[in-house]
Amino acid sequence: MYWFQGNGGPATLQELQLDIVGFLAILGEGSVLANAQVLTLSRWIFLPRLIPAPQALMRPTRPPTLDTVPGHVTGIFSGNYKNSINHIGNIVCDGSNLPEHSVRVVNIKRTPTDKVIKARTIAPLTVVLFLGFFLSCLLLGLSIWREDGMSILATVLLSLLSSLIGYGNKWELKLPERKAKTDKVPMGDVVIRYEKGSFLVVRCAEEVARELYFAPESIHYMLVNGWAYRLISLVGTMMLMGGVVALANAQIQLQIAWAGSYMALGSAYWVVAALPNKLHWDYSCYTVTDERLSDSKKTKGYPSVNETFTQALWRAIVVSKNTDWVMRSNACPKTAAWKAWLDEARVAAQNVKATEDPKSSVKTWEIPPWDAQGRLAALLERQARKDQKEMFDEIKELEEV
Repeated sequence: MYWFQGNGGPATLQELQLDIVGFLAILGEGSVLANAQVLTLSRWIFLPRLIPAPQALMRPTRPPTLDTVPGHVTGIFSGNYKNSINHIGNIVCDGSNLPEHSVRVVNIKRTPTDKVIKARTIAPLTVVLFLGFFLSCLLLGLSIWREDGMSILATVLLSLLSSLIGYGNKWELKLPERKAKTDKVPMGDVVIRYEKGSFLVVRCAEEVARELYFAPESIHYMLVNGWAYRLISLVGTMMLMGGVVALANAQIQLQIAWAGSYMALGSAYWVVAALPNKLHWDYSCYTVTDERLSDSKKTKGYPSVNETFTQALWRAIVVSKNTDWVMRSNACPKTAAWKAWLDEARVAAQNVKATEDPKSSVKTWEIPPWDAQGRLAALLERQARKDQKEMFDEIKELEEV
């Protein structure tokens, strides 16, 4: 078998190769981190395989919570408020891609089963995992065929490294449950305001709102002890270094095969990272039903696209029939004109009723013929005149003094 050796004589340090091919094994950290949390939730995490940039999963500490999404979540009736969107809530119903100043309405219900949110068994990420396993087996077979001991050692170290990392990072998701069983709870309807001035109105029960938007998402790691995880990370770091050094001293033919394998894996992970995150999650325990406003577009999600933020806010009030959440989420300035506008908007929205479209069987909210933009402009003008008059009165009083 081919091992590290001299040219016809004893091996010397001068014969040691540290070629650049081994660095391909540690490139692509961003694409791995993009789906790191759902990757370590999958049951396939223990599969020995090649993975680009394994050091991305060997962090000093593991994340205690899931990544959040920017936005403002407000309970219409419960009084709850949160300045970020929970990861699972965003997965179940993602409104971050809504057009600017648009409004979407959905109804979310919990299916009467014992299902939980988990990683999909068959998903694009699963295909990438098995691609790494196939390439690992292929390189091991080529290494044995070429009788290259250094390539065999690199294959074993870098393949088992992924299983070791999986053991240290495997976790389960547990959403909170209400312990005190009572029917006297407020409705759970929620309004989510995104950075682009768009709104997602979620009509749901209080238990659903608690699970998806307000209660913290608990990560329960299979390996509980932090010191044990850090020890695994240390061993994994040594395995990664040893695998890269062994790879650099393999035959040139096998180094080319390794380079091609990591280029293919890196490309596959980048493609998967560019796909919508919800493709990797199984959230069939929730049923999402789209509703619409009377001026909504007949496109996916039935968004109501508006020219201004005021028009979008008015349409969110039409569905909620409440304006208290507007102030709690800082969705408008706290001025007399805006407060008067909110009072008028609440009154105008009280008689709004939802009807079911006979053609599409979609619940439709009729928008009253109230000029939201015009009324705000009139109130702001009146407030400006009042402020100007008060200023002149103060100046006149000072002159008289």
